[in-house]
Amino acid sequence: MAVRRKTPTELRSHRWFGRDDLRAFAHRSRTKQAGFTSDDWAGKPVIAILNTWSDANSCHAHFRLRAEEIKRGVWQAGGFPLEMPVISMGETYMKPTTMLYRNLLAMEAEEILRANPVDGVVLMGGCDKTVPALVMGATSMNLPAIFFPAGPMLRGTGAARCWAAAATCGSTGRSGGRATSTSARGGRWRTASPARSAPA
Repeated sequence: MAVRRKTPTELRSHRWFGRDDLRAFAHRSRTKQAGFTSDDWAGKPVIAILNTWSDANSCHAHFRLRAEEIKRGVWQAGGFPLEMPVISMGETYMKPTTMLYRNLLAMEAEEILRANPVDGVVLMGGCDKTVPALVMGATSMNLPAIFFPAGPMLRGTGAARCWAAAATCGSTGRSGGRATSTSARGGRWRTASPARSAPA
């Protein structure tokens, strides 16, 4: 069964850009101020890109680059992409657990979609708290959504190698060899020096 495409006036974003009133004029003016022309958005679906990238979240280290690639895809498909950063939750640093912030991200995702001229959304996330948070927020808005996962990590790199190194160290956390780990971007991240015995 063929899916009927919405006409430009049926798009949710038409309320922001398409109406003949002062508020819509202000929205169009601000969009032009950002460097876009009316040809960039007129009659096109606005696709939000909710990006959870952060330097403090190693699982999402590549999202800065991926977001640009997603934007190109949206342009090529005839849409108008708007990247919107949202909370980045990484167990790497956050204490005591990112579970405390899962619902906060879900609410943020829902409200940022509700408040902006969005017709569809690409959700960029990974890890076990970010995924349900983004999906819950987008589901509450009932907008067309695509989920873009953060993985996969290559075997033998990143967290996989860290856990393997930790397993060989035992409970003391010491190892006679050198442990290295690789970032999600593929380069060497850190090299640990061999553990030394404490002086007697």
